[in-house]
Amino acid sequence: MIVAGGALVVAACANLAGPDYATPDLPEKSTWSAAQAEDAKELIQLDWWTGFGDPYLNQLIEQAIADNVDLHILAERIYLAGLGVERERVSKLPRLGISSSTERTRTPEGDSKQHAVNLSGLSWEIDVWGKTRKAVNAQKAEYLASEADWRAGYLTLVSDVATGYFLIRLLDEQIAQQERALLRSEQILEILRDQHREGLAAYSKVLQQTAEIRSLTNQLLDLQRQRTVAENRVATLLGVPAGSLQIPTAYLSDSVRLLGVPQGLPSDLLARRPDVIAAEYRVLRAHELVGNARLARLPTFSLTASGGLASATLASLLSGWSMGLAAAVSMPIFDPTLGLDIKANEGQQRIAAEQYRKTVFTAFEEVENSLTNVAARKQQRAELESGLADLRIVNQGIQAQLREGIASQLEVFENERSLLSVQQEILALHQAILEDTVTLYKAMGGGWPRTVVAGSQL
Repeated sequence: MIVAGGALVVAACANLAGPDYATPDLPEKSTWSAAQAEDAKELIQLDWWTGFGDPYLNQLIEQAIADNVDLHILAERIYLAGLGVERERVSKLPRLGISSSTERTRTPEGDSKQHAVNLSGLSWEIDVWGKTRKAVNAQKAEYLASEADWRAGYLTLVSDVATGYFLIRLLDEQIAQQERALLRSEQILEILRDQHREGLAAYSKVLQQTAEIRSLTNQLLDLQRQRTVAENRVATLLGVPAGSLQIPTAYLSDSVRLLGVPQGLPSDLLARRPDVIAAEYRVLRAHELVGNARLARLPTFSLTASGGLASATLASLLSGWSMGLAAAVSMPIFDPTLGLDIKANEGQQRIAAEQYRKTVFTAFEEVENSLTNVAARKQQRAELESGLADLRIVNQGIQAQLREGIASQLEVFENERSLLSVQQEILALHQAILEDTVTLYKAMGGGWPRTVVAGSQL
């Protein structure tokens, strides 16, 4: 009867830990721009970047995953979080200390010695209400959040390497276009010089063309500067000193193919994005800490043991031993900090829930923006490619007229500028489509498996 009554008391007090964990409420999202909301879990592989068809890019990403410093830091944080779980587990286990002493006493009857060995600190708090379990669960949630952080860092790293590489390839092709434009301008300059010597062109036209060449040269130097900076950035991502990485020249349109946009979006997007999963694990951690703070108001049950050895001679020390065991119950009667601790942990839980919601809304925004950007930029590129074909026909006619001396220098300048501008804009759009595709795959979880955050798994 007494045991049954005690069990009822324990069950009633255990409810003071609060309700079971529940995922924070979020607005439902069932439709997406330019896509249907269907399960696309089979459409995204963990090594999705290989779909770009560039072996050199694959090599760079593999090196980055192995040597990136930020990824190493995130891995160490997982290790530390695991140690935190173990520390919480052992913090309530019995601890044992030992001390020894020798006491010499002088009396008129003579000298005497007393040898003693004492055990200290042997105590054990019995986790009746589950306070220790709550603390361990909170640290487990942080450990799982750290694992999700590593996955998010992995996705960010892969995305940064890919977009940095695409920028370098874009600059390679823009530099080649600029060099061709510079060569054509130098050829035009030679034509103008010949015409000037024959009295068919004013010297001012020669000076104008010379100024145009200087402008193109300046732009070429800036493109080369941008490539070096981009290469240094990729080197840092790979974990090598800037300046030591030499990426061979290749053209974006030749070396990288467009990766198809998944035909559908995962209906369980929020269970696949590592940053969303990490944010929810931290909500779960805060929930467990609230329960731990609430249970701190309940009585504490502990066992304390003490013992020692004492003898006047070392030879008989083992025969003079004593051991004691005591049970203790302590209960806070008036401690205003306990209520404040509960309120503080509840506040942290609300903050974690809002941060989780913010992460989810950011995920929705990134997917929507990527879908919109990819679709719009593909349309823009198609329009520019049609205009480029027309400009090339016009350019051929102007070049023929220039050789015959019937085209004006202004016409040549304007057509060359327009042609180069459209070519580089098409290239920039191609690079932007690649970058938006990378962002889309990252926003959709990058192929990581589905994870459901629940208190029962701790």
